[in-house]
Amino acid sequence: MKDNQKIDKIIDKYIKDENDKNDFYNIINPIVSHNEFQRRLTTEFLHHSDITLGEHIIEDAVLTYKYCKKKNINVEVGVKIAMFHDLYTIPWQNNKKNTKVKRFSNKHGFRHPIEAAINACYWYPSEFEDKEKAKIIIDGIIHHMYPLPVTRFNEKNFEKCEIRNYDKFIELPDYIKKMIYESCNRGKLFKVSFCRSKYKEGRLMSKADKKVSLHQIKNVSSAISLITGKNKSIKK
Repeated sequence: MKDNQKIDKIIDKYIKDENDKNDFYNIINPIVSHNEFQRRLTTEFLHHSDITLGEHIIEDAVLTYKYCKKKNINVEVGVKIAMFHDLYTIPWQNNKKNTKVKRFSNKHGFRHPIEAAINACYWYPSEFEDKEKAKIIIDGIIHHMYPLPVTRFNEKNFEKCEIRNYDKFIELPDYIKKMIYESCNRGKLFKVSFCRSKYKEGRLMSKADKKVSLHQIKNVSSAISLITGKNKSIKK
């Protein structure tokens, strides 16, 4: 993994045991070294105020590691859900391309989990070759925002969902497409899916995300922007 003092600092905040640190690094190294993840460690992708997306993801992943280990649940799968959960396509705060959508149910907060699942499967295909693990990881990504719903997505309405990476989706293996369809159509409620992850790893990752986000969101504008994509507290 490329040297990054910020990543080391985040990991040191949560993990003291050197064996646990090595275990965590071994899980995330192949993911962090990818150029798309490296982009998300820069100010091109600010996530909550001045926190970069990459930093947010790493902190979620470390806390998920702690939760899964404490509960004796599959640590590797839980951490990978966290590492992939926010790999949305374009910077989301105050980005006109991102905020200009026709349907409210397609706002960033409801749509980005699907984009993240697609990007993860496209950029890291080897991580989804095991179909049982793939099913758990994809479902955890798609429902990580619960109790916020996620946009429903299928072959008939993909154009109306206004996702930014459909070009990648069509290149994915059929079994991956099916997993994404099935996951985001559970708990049907009009144009959205309203349910938490089916799997413990996904539910623990969602819990970690809420805790991390709570102290990263600094004001009302930041909280509202989670849905709208517009954050007035951030200067251009």
